[in-house]
Amino acid sequence: MAKACARHILLKSKEQAEALKRQLKDGADFASLAKKHSQCHSAKRGGDLGEFGPGKMLKAFDNVVFKKPLLTVHGPIKTKFGYHLIETIYRT
Repeated sequence: MAKACARHILLKSKEQAEALKRQLKDGADFASLAKKHSQCHSAKRGGDLGEFGPGKMLKAFDNVVFKKPLLTVHGPIKTKFGYHLIETIYRT
């Protein structure tokens, strides 16, 4: 079965997510921004969600992790939890 490793930053507003995405494009460190801004418990790990398979996350999240290019920050992606910036590290 396919597996992936991803990290994310969960934010309350689309505007906040877009602002952080601009900072990332300008060279900001993903893990540092996640630790400072993410609303998810993964913030303390720099947004690292570890390895997981399809169906473990919400569909909108899975669509990014398992279908979009690797090592690229995607988003903001809206889910019932808020707005995510998602980076897939690898897929197997």
